[in-house]
Amino acid sequence: MDRRSIIKNAGIAGVLAAGAAPAVQAQTANIRWRLASSFPKALDTIYGAAETFAKKVGEMSGGKFTITVHAAGELMPAFGVVDGVQNGTVEMAHTAPYYFFGKDETFALGCAIPFGLNSRQMTAWMYQGNGGKLMREFYAKYNIVNFPCGNTGAQMGGWYRKEIKSVKDIKGLKFRVGGFAGKVIERMGGVPQNIPGGEIYTALEKGTIDAAEWVGPYDDLKLGFNKVAPFYYYPGWWEGGPQLDVFINNKAFEGLSAENKAIVEAAAAFAHVEMQAKYDARNPAALKTLVGQKAKVLPFPKDVMELAYKESMKLYAEINGKNPNWKKVYDDYSDFRKEQNLWFRFTEARFDGFMQAQKL
Repeated sequence: MDRRSIIKNAGIAGVLAAGAAPAVQAQTANIRWRLASSFPKALDTIYGAAETFAKKVGEMSGGKFTITVHAAGELMPAFGVVDGVQNGTVEMAHTAPYYFFGKDETFALGCAIPFGLNSRQMTAWMYQGNGGKLMREFYAKYNIVNFPCGNTGAQMGGWYRKEIKSVKDIKGLKFRVGGFAGKVIERMGGVPQNIPGGEIYTALEKGTIDAAEWVGPYDDLKLGFNKVAPFYYYPGWWEGGPQLDVFINNKAFEGLSAENKAIVEAAAAFAHVEMQAKYDARNPAALKTLVGQKAKVLPFPKDVMELAYKESMKLYAEINGKNPNWKKVYDDYSDFRKEQNLWFRFTEARFDGFMQAQKL
């Protein structure tokens, strides 16, 4: 009996029983993936974005596509997730791409760089500009497929054991700062420290570091930084709109059906929007609580901001001259930033400035 006769006489059930349609079997099989996070469970908003993503994938697939989320340290260290995804140890990770600028500075452009795009501009660049395409091409060098999956919005400038009155106070400052900003802090005379979120409090308490930044009031309150460093500065000029990503092993992603690929993309987009919504909703009350607990909220001195900007622009020019991966992406990024800031100057900035001056 030939193949066509089997299909005609036995129907699909007979085909499956005969083992004649492995493609159909593959589509109906349940999928179970593991996701390694770079964050501790205590940070329910930033770690929670991965949980939201996994939950949506499960719901949209009718429970046939299950992703288990593992906090930093459970499967691998917080900063080991790129290697884990690249090598196929896990199918995917949720992380801040700028943690991996040591591999290539271009990673930082997928997350945040000092005096870069704000969160809305970053999303616009990724979804409607060339950002998504350019970063996808770059990550392919690491066997990674990426999707935006969260943003914190503009961050605070961190907690300091001593007051920062001028650029002189940056000299010798041992500062835990995420990602690419450390390069600028170093040029300003500081000593950057790249420490995972779950280890910051202990380092600050023991005096191993002099200052630390994380995200903003909601997370910082949960982590208790105000108990060991009273001065809370703003803004986090190095993180105007840091984007989180899900990184997926290329082979694992390509093994998905078109339907499941679409589910992954849609779930990541949902988590992307929800994460920033949570921060925007929760930060105001948390900041009030911190002030009530005697946190001293202060702006960075003007000379600190100006020197940081100057050194950032010098650094980018230097990297442009030696890293072709960076130059290809940064040239487009900087052009997009220029146009966005021209537009926001006439709309968002003017409107926000007026509203924030009102007594509502």
